[in-house]
Amino acid sequence: MNLNIRKAIKSDVSILAKNNQALANETENINLNLDTVISGVSNAFDREDCHYFIAEKNEIVVGQTLITYEWSDWRNGLIWWMQSVYVLSNFRRQGVFRSLFNHIENLARVNPEVKALRLYVIQTNLLGIKTYETLGMNDSGYIVFEKEGLY
Repeated sequence: MNLNIRKAIKSDVSILAKNNQALANETENINLNLDTVISGVSNAFDREDCHYFIAEKNEIVVGQTLITYEWSDWRNGLIWWMQSVYVLSNFRRQGVFRSLFNHIENLARVNPEVKALRLYVIQTNLLGIKTYETLGMNDSGYIVFEKEGLY
């Protein structure tokens, strides 16, 4: 598939937010408030530790990934977390995420500060898990804990 992978820009906020809504609904059956998601995506562009990448086919956004940074004192470097991974349903199993992943992995390889790429996936997303394993990612063995309601 002929895709253009590029860093997202502010004019992409609306489509990124709509895709994030779809992601939450499809994977966790959560209905996110669109205004909140638009605000969150928009604010990501003002942060130095957040970068969206999109995959386009014929100038249509067909996939996306957000990179956020975590400092690792154990590694004395950064871990890039891939978040908001979404591919439009009619473009899945066609290499869209693979193209996004390869682009991000290449950026990481030339940045000596980056020590690892990580993402989390809901346990019921078996297709996603298989995709990540195919790309050479492994189950890290970590369980993610969360405490909500702090806002």
